[in-house]
Amino acid sequence: MQLMSDPLAAIPLSAIRVFEAAARLLSFTRAAEELGMTQAAVSWQVKALEKRLDQPLFRRLPREVALTPAGERLARAATEAMTSLRGAVADLTDSGAGVLSITVLQTFATQWLAPRLGAFQVDHPEVAVRLDSSQRLVDLMRDEFDVGIRGGRDGKWPGLEAIYLFPSAQTVLATPQAMAAMGPDPRPEDLLNVERVGSEGEWAAWFANAGVTAQPTDAPAAPRITADTQTLEVATAMARGAVGIGSPVMFARDIEAGRLSQPFEIYISDVGGYWLAYPQDRRRARKIAAFRDWLLDHVRADPAAQRQLARRGQPPRD
Repeated sequence: MQLMSDPLAAIPLSAIRVFEAAARLLSFTRAAEELGMTQAAVSWQVKALEKRLDQPLFRRLPREVALTPAGERLARAATEAMTSLRGAVADLTDSGAGVLSITVLQTFATQWLAPRLGAFQVDHPEVAVRLDSSQRLVDLMRDEFDVGIRGGRDGKWPGLEAIYLFPSAQTVLATPQAMAAMGPDPRPEDLLNVERVGSEGEWAAWFANAGVTAQPTDAPAAPRITADTQTLEVATAMARGAVGIGSPVMFARDIEAGRLSQPFEIYISDVGGYWLAYPQDRRRARKIAAFRDWLLDHVRADPAAQRQLARRGQPPRD
């Protein structure tokens, strides 16, 4: 009986590595720069691979290259294989030291994570932390970040393991001046008579959920100040003695200190939540595991997060 030969046996791993980079970047020149090779060497490796497979993987255009159908099929498999291999090597060589790169939503970073990060560094002095809160959506499968904290409905992102933290529901947050203006027994419609910060769409959604369908004729104009993040909008509301819309978990310290109040249990964005995400094949990396365990401990210890989980009928984070 003759055993079937392994189709990969005749293909050097170096050729797959070069092909993966060229396919991912759609450029022999950029692949050469990434791999520390010459453009001619990349082109030669790709041509050798095409010869072994007896079919073209790229279409050579005047100023660029494009994948053929065969190239697209091989590129998907090659990217998955190289990502898995990089993760396995990282797990084997990871001593727990180094830099943990975290990409995180801006409001989550400034209001919830940053005040707690000192405790992580005390627990894990061998790990430095790099925190990025830019608005761009980072590709955790390809970019240089280790973990991300994202908002979403179901936490289903290809190639990533995602752990639910707590709901991202938002509600009205009022300053003491606004609470005084609404009187001792505020009603949702009273908010029409105080200054509101935030987008018209957010407020329309909140009023609809509160059953407020009409504005009184003497109501102030629609909100005139909006910003890109909850942090900026709520800070503006606090500075102006107005009301804004934000997460009671993110602003729990301000609520506890009396700088803000949550007058109503009426929410918008009441679907989905915040998730910790990282590549599935890196879940055993020591610095990622250390951050995951630390983060979940702090979610469990946060009364505001646990209240939101209980309100949504979700079990406490364990």
